[in-house]
Formats: sequence, structure tokens, C-alpha cells
Amino acid sequence: MEQYKQEFIEFMVESEVLKFGTFTLKSGRRSPFFMNAGAYVTGEQLQRLGRYYARAIHDNFGDDFDILFGPAYKGIPLSVVTAIAYHELYGKQVSYCSNRKEAKDHGEGGNLLGAELADGARVVMVEDVTTSGKSIDETYPLISGAADIQVRGLMVSLNRMEVGPSGGKAAIDEVSDKYGFPTACIVNMAEVVEYLHNREMQGKVVIDDKVKAAIDAYYVQYGAKR
Repeated sequence: MEQYKQEFIEFMVESEVLKFGTFTLKSGRRSPFFMNAGAYVTGEQLQRLGRYYARAIHDNFGDDFDILFGPAYKGIPLSVVTAIAYHELYGKQVSYCSNRKEAKDHGEGGNLLGAELADGARVVMVEDVTTSGKSIDETYPLISGAADIQVRGLMVSLNRMEVGPSGGKAAIDEVSDKYGFPTACIVNMAEVVEYLHNREMQGKVVIDDKVKAAIDAYYVQYGAKR
């Protein structure tokens, strides 16, 4: 596993973005882990987060894009900090674009903010996590209808690796199948479990044998086909 992936796993735990216990998800599933990207709140955390996204985008999709698109709301800061980090790490000038939940009817108006989408624009989409694909279903028609763009890929921070709405593949893979562009993650849960199992962090073991057994049982029931 790449060094930056190991660092990102530790970063999620240290930032209390990734937690282990018993959580009821929006879907109604009871999960032994939970991710909340809204817990990235400080300048240092956001700077580091942007760098991890930039590294993963560079490794998976290369430099052949112009715009980072982040679906409202959590995707807005993601697109901004990743655009900054990409320039910092790779010297490439990329723009950000996001959608508004409600169209603006004054000033410049419209459904989008940030860079204008023009024909031929090459776009990488960024999200925190994709559990159902709903946000992509809402925003992809919006941006593809704004101009004749090319979506180079979707990057999420964590692939939960559990079945999406179809009940077969992971939601992130369902998005790829549906829209025809590649998807990737900074890390997936298999990598998280492998790295953290019986590893001490901040004076305690984050995933001990009991927690791992709960995660394994969860994936027996909800794990996606690979």
C-alpha cells in the first residue's frame, strides 16, 4: 500500500472522521464503522485533505483534466482544496466548479458556481463517499446538460465496498457502469481494515479482533461483489 494511503487512513482516524462502534446509517443498516467528512474543519485538515485527493487523482486519472467538480454541499470545499493542492503539488492550473441546490435568479444567476463549463471541458468529479449514487444522479445531468463536457472520472475518499441500490456491486462501481466514466478512491475499507487491525494509534488499538469480527460480519451481509 502506498505511503500516502497509510497516512490518509491515520488522518481519518486522528480527525475523527472515521469511527468504529455501532452506527445506524441513513439506509437503516447498522454499521460497525461510520465516516463523516464534515469533521474536517481546520485549515490544516483541509490542506492535507486536498493533497490526498490530488495525489489520488494524479495516480488514477493523470493530468488530462481542466476542472474539478464537487456536488453541493460537501463537494464544494473538496473541489476548492483539491484545486489548490493540485497546483501546489503538480504545478497544474485547474479550476473548480460546483452546483447550487437552488438556482440563483440574480447577479450571474444559474445553477453553477465557479468555473464556467464549456464544450470540451475535461472534468474530474470529487465526493466524500458514494453510498447510493444519488448525488451523481442529480448532478451529472446538470453538468452534462450545461455543455458538451468530458468526465474523466469520479474520486471519493473512501469506498465503503458495500452493495449499492442494485444489491450487487458497490455504489461507486454502479456509477461507473451507468455513466461510463472511471471511478476511484483514495482508500477502500479492505485497505483500512488491513492497515488498522491490531495497530495502536494514539495509545489504543482502533480495530481489535472484536471490531474486525463485526466488520467481517457486516460484509458477509452487505459486502459488494468485486
